[in-house]
Amino acid sequence: MGIGAGALDIDSGAYGDIADYLNGIYGADANAGLTAFPLLNIPIGGRAEGMAASFAAVADDASFLEFNPAGSSRLKRTELAFFHNNWIADTMIEGLVFTHRFGNLGLAAGGKWLYTPFTEYDRFGSRVSKGYYSEAEFILNGSYNFFSGYYFSGLSLGANLKGALRLVPDYADKESGELLGGSGREQSAFAVMGDLGALTSFNLFKFYRSRERNASAALVFRNLGPPSKGEALPTAAVLALAYKPVRPLLFSFDFFLPFNMRDPELSERPYFAAALAADITGFLSMRGGIQAKPGALRLALGSALRLGAGEAPRGITLDLNYSLDMLSQIQPMNRLSLGFRIDLGDQGRAAKAARVDELYLSGLESYAGNDYPAALLSWKEALELDPKYVPAREALSLLEESMATGRRMDQMQQLDF
Repeated sequence: MGIGAGALDIDSGAYGDIADYLNGIYGADANAGLTAFPLLNIPIGGRAEGMAASFAAVADDASFLEFNPAGSSRLKRTELAFFHNNWIADTMIEGLVFTHRFGNLGLAAGGKWLYTPFTEYDRFGSRVSKGYYSEAEFILNGSYNFFSGYYFSGLSLGANLKGALRLVPDYADKESGELLGGSGREQSAFAVMGDLGALTSFNLFKFYRSRERNASAALVFRNLGPPSKGEALPTAAVLALAYKPVRPLLFSFDFFLPFNMRDPELSERPYFAAALAADITGFLSMRGGIQAKPGALRLALGSALRLGAGEAPRGITLDLNYSLDMLSQIQPMNRLSLGFRIDLGDQGRAAKAARVDELYLSGLESYAGNDYPAALLSWKEALELDPKYVPAREALSLLEESMATGRRMDQMQQLDF
């Protein structure tokens, strides 16, 4: 059961003022709700929902799957995630995502299922039909990080292949009360669509020391596909930025441009989302965000608790989010979502990176002590582990030049002698 607004003591009069204020600024969007499969617009949960869907340029956990398909080639760790979302009244959403990276190649699969009870009664109060209205989405993902190196994080390009299914239960004829077996089937539908995404990272006004890039940009096209039974899909283009000025804080901003592929004149109006996330400790993080649509406002708060924090090879993260939708209705709609992410490790990537750094520093110490052969061995071993580790390659090149110069000088001294 969803959580009622009254449980949070939200004054309906004050809420009405907020809704009227929003409508006074933006006006209601006459094209809102004209697309098929509402499930495609409902976040699966996780960190993305706690940031009010401002996540396309962040894309750093399993919930990237719905917001930027390029994210799978950037994730640091393999994840298996489960999500539960209390939507409206008895309407629930369940989700599942698995993602894994092979070097620069990322793969993922997932889906979600919305279901709500359906019961029909006749005019005498007798039950004549019972079932579930449900929608489901299935996603297959692949992405690749091109041109990645030590000084450039690369350009990740990704795609999702998606299928959406709507199942409507049968209902009774109003006059006879006879169950109409074909009625639900006539309204049920299936659609095929895809997402395209691009993601890159870079350094911008960085006020802390780290090898990670502190800014990122993304471009995403979501739900590209033909209409289903004459109904357009909720297609949108998303332009997003994320910025971390200092290590604990992350800001993000996403601009959404919906467009109706069946009739562009029926496209919804643009909107935006912005969020702030903070790492409080190594095991606790907080986030909050705002999504502003014409005549509607969504506020989101969330936290994540990691069990087995730090560089542990395995861990579990619990995500808890609260969202409040201020729509043009009598009361706001508020809900909770829960995420459960299992960290299946990084396949030795962190240990490998630490070993490469250790070899590079060892080579510097040997070089400073004029032990050139030891420095040579350290830097060559570092490059064998990571051919893209440019500092070791540059140091090795400088060392080889120095050794060649020394040999030439020895030869010239022998000739003079």
